[in-house]
Amino acid sequence: MNTAQPTSRRTIVHLAWPIVLANAAVPLLGIVDTAVIGNTGTVEALGAVALGAIVFSFVYWSFGFLRMGTTGFVAQASGAGDFAEVRATVGRSVLLGATIGVCLVILQRPIISGALMLFGATTEVEGLTRAYFDLRIWGAPATLTTFAVLGAFVGLGRTSHLLRTQLILNGLNIGLDLFFAGYLGWGVEGIALGTAIAEWVTLTCALLMLVSVLRAEHVDDEPFWPMARIRDAAKARATVRANGDIMVRTLFLLLGFAWFTNQGARFGDEVLAANHVLLQLVALSAYLLDGYAHATEILVGRAVGAGERARFDEAVRAASQLAAGSALTLAVMVFALGPWFIALLTDLDAVRGSAEKFLPYASIYVGLSFAAFQLDGVFIGATSTRAMRNASMASCLVFLATSSFAIPLGGNTGLWLTFILYVVVRATALGAHYPALRRSSTEPDTPQSLA
Repeated sequence: MNTAQPTSRRTIVHLAWPIVLANAAVPLLGIVDTAVIGNTGTVEALGAVALGAIVFSFVYWSFGFLRMGTTGFVAQASGAGDFAEVRATVGRSVLLGATIGVCLVILQRPIISGALMLFGATTEVEGLTRAYFDLRIWGAPATLTTFAVLGAFVGLGRTSHLLRTQLILNGLNIGLDLFFAGYLGWGVEGIALGTAIAEWVTLTCALLMLVSVLRAEHVDDEPFWPMARIRDAAKARATVRANGDIMVRTLFLLLGFAWFTNQGARFGDEVLAANHVLLQLVALSAYLLDGYAHATEILVGRAVGAGERARFDEAVRAASQLAAGSALTLAVMVFALGPWFIALLTDLDAVRGSAEKFLPYASIYVGLSFAAFQLDGVFIGATSTRAMRNASMASCLVFLATSSFAIPLGGNTGLWLTFILYVVVRATALGAHYPALRRSSTEPDTPQSLA
């Protein structure tokens, strides 16, 4: 049974827009936490919430493979019409997410101790950060399991369910933060408790939605949860191998951005702050462009599952054209509206001047970055994760090497030029693997024509 639908730009936009809105909601968690404690607590409490949020962002981002890996395997099984394998993939991913989350709870002492050693905060901020961490860490199993559920939603093309899940999380978090920290005056502990409760309630709602979707597609004779398939050793190894590759890839991406921030700090506080402001523009653009990459994951995964090369080609072509046009538009907007955005984020003249000086480089980065995002989507959909891992490692090493030479010659300009090179090399490395991926993942002749 082939579930793949003809690919068109309308199809891609229909898949992408809920993801764009869901991605746009992601920063709200940190913003709300900051706003509530910033208006009801002390400077030390605000610093503790900020520091705790950084720790959780790093830990959770490291396990982002739970979303990406699940998407590719689910989309392929769906494209092949094997819904028992869809349910088995979901079962394996949910169990893996819950297991990792429980391990994080068990290892909470060394995690927070190691993090605080790295950041070197004041004694009072450290104490409040520990209080925040000690409560919020209990939401880790829920958060990581939700990653797997979100991956299933994307793989099945149910992107509106992803948006609903994000809205539940943010809406509940806002309400609980205001109640616990604002109304009851529980401060940092109230923020952490509200977030943890929101994460567990969100997981419950997301699982109910997912089970409903899977039951509607339970047309085979196998059990709803096919335990024999879930325990399949070969499938489990493939899942672990793919997730391991994605984790390494993510860690090298983190290393690249950490290197950029660290090197920028060497030019003084003004340049450091200016680069941080510009990275907010880069991040916002990435959230928007990621919608097309997610749509690519879905459509490529279905095409690979069905073994249809023509559908694969059309999905890649249509999504990439939309992403390229959007990236160009965003790059122009960053360049034209960047001074206004910079003024919105800071009233420090020196930081504004420095940020505006390097704004053209941020615009160029945004315009070129879509290629790496789109190819990521292709390789995730095809679960060709080793190539993603290798491309991330190679591009990061090139960035570290070239910036070491460019920075002494060009200062922050050299850093930005090599940062642009970083994303170009990542796309180029993935592009070099693309022809082999296309040949190995699909058949040249397909029984259906494309609209």
